[in-house]
Amino acid sequence: MGSPTLHRALLLLPTAFLLTCLPAAPGTLLLLDHPEVTTNFACRAKVYGVLPKLRCQQELWEGPTLSVPTLALSTVQLCQPKCQTCVRVLLTLNATGIKGLELHFLVLDSNRFGRLQVFRQQMKQADTGTLWWLQFDCFTAESGQWVFVWLETLPKGVLALNQSLLVLNEKSGPKFHYTWMPAARVIEVSVPEGPNVTVRLCHQLSLECEELHPPFHKQALVSKHQPAVLPYEFLLPCLCIEASYEHLDSLRKKICPFRDQPEAYGPELWSSMHIDDWSNSDKAQMAMFLHSRCLLHPTASLCWKDTASPEAPCSDIPNSTATRSDQAYTLEEVDVHPQLCFKFSYTNSSHIECPHQIDSAWSVSLSVNFLQVYLHFHSRVPASFSSALCQQQQTLGQCVPEPPVYTITHPEGQGPWDLDLILPWQISGSCVLVWRSDVRFSGKQRLCPDISRRYWGLLAFGLGLGLGLLVGLIRWGLHRFHRDTPSRGHSRPILLIYSPDSEEHKQLVCAFAALLRSALCCPVLLDLWELSHVGRLGILPWMYAQRERVSQEQGQVLVLWSAGSAHAYRLWQGKARVGTQLAPEPHDLFGAAMACLQGELQGASGAAQQSDWVIAYFSKLCGRRDVPQALRYLPRYRLPQELPALVRVLQGPSSSTPSWFHASAKSLVHRLLRAEKRKGPRRRFHQPWRTATDKLAGSLFPLAHPNQHRPNCT
Repeated sequence: MGSPTLHRALLLLPTAFLLTCLPAAPGTLLLLDHPEVTTNFACRAKVYGVLPKLRCQQELWEGPTLSVPTLALSTVQLCQPKCQTCVRVLLTLNATGIKGLELHFLVLDSNRFGRLQVFRQQMKQADTGTLWWLQFDCFTAESGQWVFVWLETLPKGVLALNQSLLVLNEKSGPKFHYTWMPAARVIEVSVPEGPNVTVRLCHQLSLECEELHPPFHKQALVSKHQPAVLPYEFLLPCLCIEASYEHLDSLRKKICPFRDQPEAYGPELWSSMHIDDWSNSDKAQMAMFLHSRCLLHPTASLCWKDTASPEAPCSDIPNSTATRSDQAYTLEEVDVHPQLCFKFSYTNSSHIECPHQIDSAWSVSLSVNFLQVYLHFHSRVPASFSSALCQQQQTLGQCVPEPPVYTITHPEGQGPWDLDLILPWQISGSCVLVWRSDVRFSGKQRLCPDISRRYWGLLAFGLGLGLGLLVGLIRWGLHRFHRDTPSRGHSRPILLIYSPDSEEHKQLVCAFAALLRSALCCPVLLDLWELSHVGRLGILPWMYAQRERVSQEQGQVLVLWSAGSAHAYRLWQGKARVGTQLAPEPHDLFGAAMACLQGELQGASGAAQQSDWVIAYFSKLCGRRDVPQALRYLPRYRLPQELPALVRVLQGPSSSTPSWFHASAKSLVHRLLRAEKRKGPRRRFHQPWRTATDKLAGSLFPLAHPNQHRPNCT
């Protein structure tokens, strides 16, 4: 059963398979006018794609017996009359049920494609059997290219084969020698005996070797007695020497001697690149595009320069690797700043590239008043800014930040915006770190006030008046301060409640809280000092948590009453009840406090149990009658006249107050009166309220608590 020819082919299968695995020698020459197909049957052919027209001829197979099926590829030289490398296809298969076949050719790196269809012609001559063999000469390709060939039958689905081949031309190009002369920045090329050679320097890319930029794009003729000297601009790992003979289509030989040279990955590698800055400060996006003469893909991450000097070191920012797409590097949520740079790294070499634009989306300036640092921000975009005091570390060369961190936020809306931040300045020689905090990546700018130059004349004048008198005053002040400092062993917390009448009123509330904390050295609980905590919890949970703390530590709830408080209370009382049912919980501090007080009144049997609630009001701003009838059973104190009695209630009968406390409270009343008179539009100051109280408190009692002796009340 089966044809005798097929049986003989199967018996010789192992030997035939080994023969098909051996490609034809690259030196085999095919003297053809055009490509052709040879088969053992009468055929006709059609070509598509890059294949030229070819002829189809029938011949008997005189080579070794081949296995079935077989698809073998080999490399030959096609000369017509110019010689070039091409791929030969040898095919054997069982043609039962097959009317024709189709060969597909694809060059992988260039996507050159061709398709060959071969059909058997219907003839009256004797059948050659079901064993077909076919030889195609040939599909052109260049040395170093991968050629992929696959077979499909007509009709489809009977048989499918595929093979691939790396085309190699073993004929070597011109032989030459080179000498690198780094001092002269040239490469000398010479040749041994033989024909003249043309040489040039080029930069090897993925598919071609690109010539050097002018004036280094030199091509020279080299002979045995005349070497060539080729200058180069940059020593790069992709710098190559390419040589060829003078005749047309000569084989080329290329050597890239600097791929493994460490010198090729130094500063010249980065000097040869051109970097475009596409960063956008308004969109908080940092982007750069790298133009490189070599096909390199370095990594890029952020680093920060403390100064704008080109020689300044750049400190790495962790987890800030940029995303690369081709040669474009981008990073989102970045505070684009001339000192926030990209650090490009490749192998053991790196390069710092800072944004080319010098205009940032925001700017900050610094000024110093007595015991206070004023930061003025100007921003084109809505943003948040943070700052912290820092101390210079000479050994580390850094400014180490100290808690707390102060934050302000620009509101949404039309810009630009101006905002001021006030910080306490405690130690001469300290600096301020400022950064944008609403983005993932930002650099910390260091601002150091120059106090010596500003106050040098004043200090010289004071020393001239008498150093002895100054020392005496300091010793007297320190003695009064230590005498007036109360004991912290019996301090109790004070929860300060107020109505948000205006921004000026909030500032004065903070100043009064600072007076209490400084004079009584006790913890004062104020929402304006804990805005971040309040923002995370919400005003109601924060209010009830502080109320619970006051109860546990036997503290006091101090309600600072004002004319605005009376109005706010009436509004709250009107919204507090709908018919006989309680209204929903309020969403501001004053309303939360009134709701808390009302709840305690309903659960208490008498007013005596509410002794930890105290009302204080400033004279000339409101009176006792401004306190609602429902709250008049609570202790009420007029300030500053009844300040000593209020202190005894807040901290116990044995507590005492410094001598400056009463005068500072009186000065605060005058400030309140002036603030009430200035109701027109004015510039608004935003400040982190935990320490912004020093703005007023520092000016109210500057000598009573110098910073170096002030007790730690936090």
